[in-house]
Amino acid sequence: MMSVPFFGFFLAFAAVLAGKRGAAVIAFALSLAFTLLLFKLHATDPLAISL
Repeated sequence: MMSVPFFGFFLAFAAVLAGKRGAAVIAFALSLAFTLLLFKLHATDPLAISL
C-alpha cells in the first residue's frame, strides 16, 4: 500500500522530464494527499498492547 505514493511521485517526475507540467503537479498533489491519508490512518491506529 505504501508503494502507491512512490509510483505517483515517479510519475510526477517522469511528467516533469517529459515537459508535462500540469500532469506533474496533479500526480504530485495526489501522491502527497495519499501519503497524508496513509499517515492519518497509521497515526490514529490503536496499538495492540496487552499488559
